[in-house]
Amino acid sequence: MKVLKSLVAAATLISMMSGTAYAAQDVVNVAIIGEPDTLDPMMSTKDVVSIVTQHFYETLFTFNSKFEVVPLLAKTMPTISDDGKTYTIAIRQGITFHDGTTMDAHDVADSLNRWVTTASRGKGVADKIDSIKASDDFTVMINMNTAYSPLLSLLAFSNSAAAVYPQENIGETISAVVGTGPYKLMAHKPDQYIQLVKFDNYVSRDEPSDGGSGARMQTMQEIRFIPVPDSNTRVEGILSGQYDFADGLPVEAIKRLEASDKAEPMVLRPFGWPIFAFNHKAGLNTNLHVRLAVQAALNEDDMLFAAFGDDAFFVTDGPLYPEGWFWRTDAGASAYNVHDADAAAAHLKEAGYDGTPLRILTSHQYEFHFKMAEVAKVNLEAAGFKVQLDVVDWATLGQRRNNPELWDIYITHSPFIAEPALTSLYSPTSRLGWKDAEKDAILAEFTTVSDPEQRKVLFSKLQEKVFEQVPFIKIGGFNALRGKSDKLNGVTKSPWPFFWNATIDE
Repeated sequence: MKVLKSLVAAATLISMMSGTAYAAQDVVNVAIIGEPDTLDPMMSTKDVVSIVTQHFYETLFTFNSKFEVVPLLAKTMPTISDDGKTYTIAIRQGITFHDGTTMDAHDVADSLNRWVTTASRGKGVADKIDSIKASDDFTVMINMNTAYSPLLSLLAFSNSAAAVYPQENIGETISAVVGTGPYKLMAHKPDQYIQLVKFDNYVSRDEPSDGGSGARMQTMQEIRFIPVPDSNTRVEGILSGQYDFADGLPVEAIKRLEASDKAEPMVLRPFGWPIFAFNHKAGLNTNLHVRLAVQAALNEDDMLFAAFGDDAFFVTDGPLYPEGWFWRTDAGASAYNVHDADAAAAHLKEAGYDGTPLRILTSHQYEFHFKMAEVAKVNLEAAGFKVQLDVVDWATLGQRRNNPELWDIYITHSPFIAEPALTSLYSPTSRLGWKDAEKDAILAEFTTVSDPEQRKVLFSKLQEKVFEQVPFIKIGGFNALRGKSDKLNGVTKSPWPFFWNATIDE
């Protein structure tokens, strides 16, 4: 009954929004896992925010299908000084914001200066930047006090993004949702829909489309993002034809998608890794032995099986990168998946644990998060912990994790990302607050040198520190299931799906 009511409500909503403006094939309806807690991409690392906002905000650079950095709003790749400290970036001319104003280097410089003071990824590099200035109307200069090899990858990422806003809209908060992207915001009814329409004055790049790079063709007149927190409702909606695309589906839905005459599965293999993120700023996990107790207690096999049910969708694997990836190393991974309640209890005794509940913050909107939390609770209680599961909606989890007084562990996940420095968990400025002089020195060197083999050795040392100090725990690796209409074409397999270049057959 709950699913039926949700589908009826969604159908009514879409009917009301459609009107007569566009033919059905000119609109794509996308079911997302919930309401984005912000439409300001600098202010969130959530995938659901990145998925939506990348359609109307753009960055200087982006990634192609090989995860190589290429220009987007920048005219070309930057000129970098021999010492790696000065970046000269030419800006494309003739780019128009959605409010009709023209983008120039002053908009870009002010946006980047906001990024280094407000965005988690920007703040992580702020101490390495001396200045960001417009040297003329179409050139931006970034002056560093030390070389920082991942800078361009950070500037290209749509997650906690270095997005470009009109200069007059920039402040502690953004005064209006105005970008340069192929679609602009038409209407937003929180928890109901986000309606985007084609921006008529968009100037696409000329290069062939390749991943997120190159031409961004406005083949759809309208994109509607519809928050659907219940995963079963997303499944029923894609199977019924109510949605053209549905994100974050439970793996048990794959057989129904394969048998459908309206929809088909889209599997991202490998997709990413579930994460138990630890609070190093306050509470129980400021004690290393408590964190080591958690690491020793968990049975990752059982957690992954409970979360995904089908071993075609997960792998019990401790190293931070999958088999075949450049960064793969086994350093420290013998501490993974030991499932030793006695060892965990010994760490709790060493910590002087007094029975204070361990607060695990999770959500049903990613149902596999919640299922892992249930198994973890059993493992941890067997080792002597008292465990409190705080189950909230995804937007509330995003708010609570910013307050270190409210949680000990929060559950999240991340796609595998080709540049490790884009994972903010390692940084002492992240919400985890993992600070350690030796780790920080390794991280600083890792982000300074540019030789890939040197960086690989340093990453191995960094991973070893992860297992020694337990700032977070990788539970394993997993594949992600999405559903799409069998008439929907042109949607690239990406952790952050986008719908420029998409078409729907009649």
